[in-house]
Amino acid sequence: MVFFCGDVQIMTAYKLLIADPSYSSWSLRGWLCFAAFGIPVSVSVTRLYTDNFLTDVTAFSRHARTVPVASANDGSQFTDSLTIAEELAHRHPEACLLPSGPQQRATARALMAEMHSSFTSLRADCPMNTRTAYAKTPVSEAVEADLRRLEELWQARKGTWLFGEHYSVADAFFAPVAARIAGYNLPVSEQARAYVSAHLHHYPFRQFRAWGQTFASQSFYFRDYAIAKWPGPAPLEARAIDADAEESVNKNCPYSGNPVTDFLEMSGRIYGFCNPRCRDKTVLDPSAWPDFTTLAAA
Repeated sequence: MVFFCGDVQIMTAYKLLIADPSYSSWSLRGWLCFAAFGIPVSVSVTRLYTDNFLTDVTAFSRHARTVPVASANDGSQFTDSLTIAEELAHRHPEACLLPSGPQQRATARALMAEMHSSFTSLRADCPMNTRTAYAKTPVSEAVEADLRRLEELWQARKGTWLFGEHYSVADAFFAPVAARIAGYNLPVSEQARAYVSAHLHHYPFRQFRAWGQTFASQSFYFRDYAIAKWPGPAPLEARAIDADAEESVNKNCPYSGNPVTDFLEMSGRIYGFCNPRCRDKTVLDPSAWPDFTTLAAA
C-alpha cells in the first residue's frame, strides 16, 4: 500500500517526494515503482512552477534538483525515477520489478533507458494532463516520429504488458506516454491502443489520477482544444456530503483506521473518511481503491 501524506500518517521504510500528480510524468513513474509492486512508502507533494519547488526538493535531498526523489530509512537517497526503479528492484527481488530472465531483464532496462531519454517532441507538444482529454490534437511530424518509435517498441509485447501478464517497471516507465496518447487522442494502431487501455484500467494508475485531482490545477497544462470524455473506465457515481459519524456505515477510515470526519454517499449509503482528501480521491474513482471497495461490498 502507498500511504499519501495528508491522507494517512504511517511510518514506512521509504519516503517519496513528487510534484503535482495530474501533471508530473516523472512523478508518476517514480510513484508506480512503489505502488504497482506493493512497496509501502509515505508520499509528500510539492508544486511545479512555484518558488517553493526547489526549496522543497533540496530540503528532502541535498543531492536532488527535481522530482521524484526517494529516501530509505537507512539514510540512502535515490534521485530520479530510473535510480528509484533500479534500487527498488535490487532491494526487493520478491516484488519482481524486473523480468526474471536475463534477456528480458536486459530488454526491460533498454526500454526504460530509451523512454527516460527520448520522445522529446511528444513530451513537449503533449505534456501529461490526466485531468483532461481532448477530442482532436494537432500532431507534428516530430510527434508522429515519436509515435512510430513507440509502436516499434511495443510490437514485441507478449500479453497485456510488455513482458506478458506481469506488470514490470518497464511498463511503469511508459505509463505517462500512455496517458498522453489517451488524453490527446493521438493516432496509434489498435494494438498500441490496447496497451494504452491497459494502463488506463490499471488500479495504481487510476489511484494516481483520482488523487491528483484533489490538488489545485495548473493552467500551464491547459490547451485550447475541444474537450472530450476521459477514455478510461467510467467511475461509479458518488458525491461528497455533510453528515456525521452516526449516519456512516463505518466509524473508522478504510485507509488509516482513524475516526471518520468527512463523508460521501454512494448507492444510498454513507461512508466516512478521516480527512477531505481521503474522501475526495474516493469520490473521483470509488472502485479504484480496494480498501474502499471491500468496505462497500460488506
